[in-house]
Amino acid sequence: MGAAILTFATFFILLSGAGSALIYRRSTRRRLARAVAEPAAVNFLLDAPVARPVEKVARFVEPFQRILPRSSEEVSVVRQRLSRAGYREKTCVNIFYGAKVLVPLLLCLLAAVTGLYAFGGFFVYIMALGLGFLLPDFWLGNRIKVRQTNLRLGLPDALDLIVICVEAGLGVDRAILRTAEELQLSQPEIADELGLVSVEQRAGRHRADAWKNFGDRTGVESIRALASILIQADKFGTSVGTALRIHSETLRMRRRQDAEEQAAKTTVKLIFPLVLFILPALFVVTLGPSMISIMEDLQKFLD
Repeated sequence: MGAAILTFATFFILLSGAGSALIYRRSTRRRLARAVAEPAAVNFLLDAPVARPVEKVARFVEPFQRILPRSSEEVSVVRQRLSRAGYREKTCVNIFYGAKVLVPLLLCLLAAVTGLYAFGGFFVYIMALGLGFLLPDFWLGNRIKVRQTNLRLGLPDALDLIVICVEAGLGVDRAILRTAEELQLSQPEIADELGLVSVEQRAGRHRADAWKNFGDRTGVESIRALASILIQADKFGTSVGTALRIHSETLRMRRRQDAEEQAAKTTVKLIFPLVLFILPALFVVTLGPSMISIMEDLQKFLD
């Protein structure tokens, strides 16, 4: 039995090692080919097709998304919010409005199936409809917040790569494209946005307009400040590398200050769980035995 287990383990380790070697060899060849080949455009952005599940969901919600009335201004605001969350397909607007109709119906169905309506009747259905109508907005707001946080955290690394590329002799446009390619795995959000900036410049948009659109599209204050710095550097002819390096150091210092501020707030935030949860348990543990002894002595005295 032990020999069979040892043989199986040895065979499994050999197969795993051979498979890992093959996968690593293929990935190494792919990376070398991508580094040697000169990209004609931002392939990861231009060649990415719309996912089939998104198309299927869009076809499914097509009858439902027409129920809600909407104006062109409201659609423009929703499209801007979806773009800040990273969803730029045209079908995403229809999916969002379809979700505002389907989610309330699903919550009402869930309340009817689980028997929750017995506790409140008509009030439960009203709450299900209202909560289901607001859930897509809450979810989209959370996705925007997460994406903006990732952009804010990944911006200093992107600026360092741009500075390295610029000081190595590349132009600013080529440095942005190279940075977007290198950050696909580690910082996909900032790579996606930098790829869009590169695509806009290739389409003929002026560099200042592309960077300004970058700041307005993301809604991140540090990116808007970066756009202003690059526009001023391009306008007055100052060193782009120096400006980017100073801005990167400023962002890291601000991140460190924010971390110190959050750490200083923990003492105040710990008061509420300390008073509500920790101190009562501590009182029970420390005073419980003595209170039991006092009650027993009083009972004996009364008897």
